[in-house]
Amino acid sequence: MSRSARVAGGSIRFEGKEIAGAPPSVMQEILWRRMAFVPQSAMNALDPVYRVGKQIEEVLVHRGNYRREDVPKRIAELFEMVGLNPKRQNDYPHQFSGGMRQRVGIALALALNPALMIADEPVTALDVIVQRQVLDTLKDLQRRLNLSVIIVTHDISVVAYVCDRVVVMYAGEVVESGKVKDVLEQPVHPYTMGLTNAFPDLGRAAGTLVPIAGSPPDLRDPPPGCRFAPRCPFAEPRCAQTSPPLVTDEKGHAAACLRANEAPMLREQARDPARWAA
Repeated sequence: MSRSARVAGGSIRFEGKEIAGAPPSVMQEILWRRMAFVPQSAMNALDPVYRVGKQIEEVLVHRGNYRREDVPKRIAELFEMVGLNPKRQNDYPHQFSGGMRQRVGIALALALNPALMIADEPVTALDVIVQRQVLDTLKDLQRRLNLSVIIVTHDISVVAYVCDRVVVMYAGEVVESGKVKDVLEQPVHPYTMGLTNAFPDLGRAAGTLVPIAGSPPDLRDPPPGCRFAPRCPFAEPRCAQTSPPLVTDEKGHAAACLRANEAPMLREQARDPARWAA
């Protein structure tokens, strides 16, 4: 994390070990080797004055203890893995298209065979055809390498296409989680219902996208109770006073809403655009 960031609370467990607050020496053994990261807009994350192969070489030699004579072969393997011509490893980032630079970012993350890859908005700023190609690459790598992938995104279509499970967050808190099909087709939390309303659906008439009125709260001074209550069309007085717990049902579908038991009725009412009017 940056020097201005801190872990405010909670637990972060990876491979059975607590890593929240772990010393740098412990994290050095985990980062890149067991856990890797693809930053948002990898197109701009690559160093423009170094050949892409040299940038991957830095990771292989200094973090993976590869011998320099073995590096070109490994880079070629990584390029083929993500669908790039190995001969392009001597090119500079500006010589690649946006989608190809995204693939380079993925190759860089996979350099040391991590168990977990975290991708932050991996297809942002790419056209839909290239988005599909990059997402197919991620799905293929996940299967072939037995790789766990966490995708951080605002794009529901990406979640629906790639993910097995989804965690919906609002104002820094988890409000719903479960299997993608369950959460998107039968949401329990009003915020998730609002998100699905605001997403294009071929089954709905054109022009019926419904926004969620208002803005997220200032996390320096969050409201009491449910943080979504000020924007929720189903909020009751108790919602502004009581912070709802995250409750999980027998199918593993969890939601943090005081009216979770009324979800079928709320879903029906949430389809009415008038419900979401400011």
